[in-house]
Amino acid sequence: MAASVFIFISLMLISYIFLHVEALDTNCPPAKCADGGPDIRFPFRLQGRQPEHCGRPGFELVCKENTTMIQFPYYGDLVIRSISYELKKVDLLDQKNCVHEVFLNLNLSLTPFQYFYHVKNYTYLNCSAQLSPSFPKVPCLSSSQYHVYTVESSMASTLSCRPMKTIAIPFAYSPYISDNTFGLGLTWTLPGCNDKGSHCKLPAKTEHQTSCFNSGLSNKHLVIGLITGIFAFIMVISIKIHNSKKWNGQKSFVDYEALKTAEYSKVDNV
Repeated sequence: MAASVFIFISLMLISYIFLHVEALDTNCPPAKCADGGPDIRFPFRLQGRQPEHCGRPGFELVCKENTTMIQFPYYGDLVIRSISYELKKVDLLDQKNCVHEVFLNLNLSLTPFQYFYHVKNYTYLNCSAQLSPSFPKVPCLSSSQYHVYTVESSMASTLSCRPMKTIAIPFAYSPYISDNTFGLGLTWTLPGCNDKGSHCKLPAKTEHQTSCFNSGLSNKHLVIGLITGIFAFIMVISIKIHNSKKWNGQKSFVDYEALKTAEYSKVDNV
């Protein structure tokens, strides 16, 4: 009976702890702009759907016509195709189909993001006449009056064109590469949590610090698993102790009965 009461109390306690820990995450549940869209969770935050403490500055996202968007300072909006929290990678889509306009004007120094791929210095050139076919022009930046090219910075001075800008970008223009997605992969950094494959979250009651853990399991699951394991161990030990006492009691009773029988036999023999 005592063991049953202990098991019942233990199960009730585990259930309470589970619900309490579960409630810690309900303040910042993941959100989506549409079915099939990327999960939005820390460090990102969906404006209007998640409280401010659920994300970090610079990671605010918005929904526009069921599409997940991010706004960059002095540039504007880009579509978020996917978010990998394991790799810390955001894949973006330029709705104007001109990724090199994004490269030319996007200033990531004002954001917590960097290009995910290796970058190299390229110079954008504005040429009044077309260059040789070995230099493919960027059609979405060119017109009938001028032609825009991306060349390695070391070659820019050898060409009779006006340099527009030299920037570090993942690749030069190529007509064989999609002009709205390829290379628009960003990664991010957070103080105290910058290793790819790690998970980041705000500590409780803190808005400006970041905690980091490398397990694929959340803190919630680790706490629940640890507490459940401890209670299971205690329950097993308690049951063994109870059964051991019960067995010892039964054995003592049997020994007592045997002793009485032996004494009666001696009396009868006398």
